[in-house]
Amino acid sequence: MGLKLGLKSKFSNPLCLGALSLSLSLHSSVTVLTFTVCVCAIMAMSDLSTPKTTSPFLPSSSQLRLSSKLHLSNQFRHLHLLPPPLHTTSISKISCSVSQNNQAPVAVQENGSVKTKKECYGVFCLTYDLKAEEETKSWKKMINIAVSGAAGMISNHLLFKLASGSVFGPDQPIALKLLGSERSIQALEGVAMELEDSLFPLLREVDIGTDPYEVFQDVDWALLIGAKPRGPGMERAALLDINGQIFAEQGKALNAVASPNVKVLVVGNPCNTNALICLKNAPNIPAKNFHALTRLDENRAKCQLALKAGVFYDKVSNMTIWGNHSTTQVPDFLNARINGRPVKEVITDHKWLEEGFTESVQKRGGLLIQKWGRSSAASTAVSIVDAIKSLVTPTPEGDWFSTGVYTNGNPYGIAEDLVFSMPCRSKGDGDYELVKDVEIDDYLRNRIAKSEAELLAEKKCVAHLTGDGIAFCDLGPVDTMLPGEIIIHGCKVDGPYAKLETHKRQ
Repeated sequence: MGLKLGLKSKFSNPLCLGALSLSLSLHSSVTVLTFTVCVCAIMAMSDLSTPKTTSPFLPSSSQLRLSSKLHLSNQFRHLHLLPPPLHTTSISKISCSVSQNNQAPVAVQENGSVKTKKECYGVFCLTYDLKAEEETKSWKKMINIAVSGAAGMISNHLLFKLASGSVFGPDQPIALKLLGSERSIQALEGVAMELEDSLFPLLREVDIGTDPYEVFQDVDWALLIGAKPRGPGMERAALLDINGQIFAEQGKALNAVASPNVKVLVVGNPCNTNALICLKNAPNIPAKNFHALTRLDENRAKCQLALKAGVFYDKVSNMTIWGNHSTTQVPDFLNARINGRPVKEVITDHKWLEEGFTESVQKRGGLLIQKWGRSSAASTAVSIVDAIKSLVTPTPEGDWFSTGVYTNGNPYGIAEDLVFSMPCRSKGDGDYELVKDVEIDDYLRNRIAKSEAELLAEKKCVAHLTGDGIAFCDLGPVDTMLPGEIIIHGCKVDGPYAKLETHKRQ
């Protein structure tokens, strides 16, 4: 049996000018197998026509199939895994992922109609359904992950962590579904190009699009980062209404097309109330599956306690952020531990704990921007990773983590029908339970009550988006947006709906 690899020019397809065709020929006394891959500026599939054939050298149970859905494989790098018998089928012709006029990819059906849905990108448009390689036999079933604001700076850090396997594990293949806007579609193509060039073996699919009803199809995780930033002079109430409409729409889309047990993490601010709006518009998805990101606040609180105590941050445990992602948030030093001891026993400066500690956590993002003129996109991405890993890996015995979740049935006396950051534990199955063995003294309870009151007021502001009647907004004169969440000149916007080239998520 011989193996021959050849490259030849191919100009016959007008959608793939200047492309190359890659031909593999397998010679034996019985069969000759040839298939062609159209490689464009970014690599996309052209067409495939193969005769029906059989081979004594190949397993009859496997099939090679080419389709418009993307399942990336590494067979080109493992030429010893040769395609099994082919069966002639009718398939769609797929254009190259970027044509000369920079139009997005389209699938052309055999009857000549054009399918406008953006299904896949570049090399990810190739499907190779071959017998699994030895290293992939133990891989889990692929999961679909949607990311909104996928062209933004937070996503620029996050997507590569997801694709590398450092979030869901080294045996978990993933498909990335990237949501953007018409004005960001070229940026999304650039993101997809970088993902291509990174050669992540676990990244099997990359889809890009602007319609959440298409991008969210069958997703298992939805990471909702995109949101309009707050500009100078914009009232918090106005921001709640503008972003609330975005998350109401995305909630409806998730409810219609996502996996019934999809896990949703809301990052776009104000994230607590945005998460509430999203879950209220997705009644078919368990309310328990919605989270608002407060993990960055928890990480910052751990760092500040470690600095004050003169220890490394891995010695800090049982850290809780209570309440809203705003200046009313409550970093809980009462239940936190340093080397297993109560924080108040290790740090005897109780005035700092009650005043300076909370302020240092709240102002961290603003201070970072002052130092180097840009937002905390990288650490936000890391905190998203931490939040996901806390749900897919068992919580260490005796410890817990913070996340904004639905308050119905909570054991702390917090008002129901809110999304409120509370201490949680997980068995690693994507679910969680609230921690019951926490101490709440009068100081902590009063602080929690302030954050609770703020979220109740925000809820009234968005009643028209949650199905609770007519909105009435009275947030008071104090601005509780965290420093760094107002637009700073030069920062890039994260999100498909933003109209400015600036974004800040603190």
